[in-house]
Amino acid sequence: MSARLAVGDVAPDFTLPTSDGGSVTLSDLRGGSVVVYFYPAAATPGCTTQACDFRDSLASLAGAGYTVVGVSPDPVAKLATFTEDEALTFPLASDVERTTLEAYGAYGEKKLYGKVVTGVIRSTVVVDPEGKVALAQYNVKATGHVAKLRRDLGIDPR
Repeated sequence: MSARLAVGDVAPDFTLPTSDGGSVTLSDLRGGSVVVYFYPAAATPGCTTQACDFRDSLASLAGAGYTVVGVSPDPVAKLATFTEDEALTFPLASDVERTTLEAYGAYGEKKLYGKVVTGVIRSTVVVDPEGKVALAQYNVKATGHVAKLRRDLGIDPR
């Protein structure tokens, strides 16, 4: 299992292909805060709920200076379909090699329906404008996570 990040750690830089055919590089977003969330699979019920919650909260997050990036091991084509189907307005990045997931401690052993399996650990890491971890949450719930994140960050839900 990869080590989890903690507040104050330097956030590992990454460049990943995105659902729109481009790419996203974390260091290019320096100067602003970035919410990087890791999810198991596009177009599944929990991941759809979480993505739509981020979509619906994007204005309040952006208004508070946060950029949102979703990362999963799905191929770009699946992410493109998911983005279109759910009208997502933030980048979804493809990490099919799982190197970024592992660097962030978001891939490893977890419990799923009472069994221990290896896979994506639903996680959220907030990176500050200097590239350091400001908040790291692991094993988060898909439903209600974005509202809790906004509360933890002191962001008005409007």
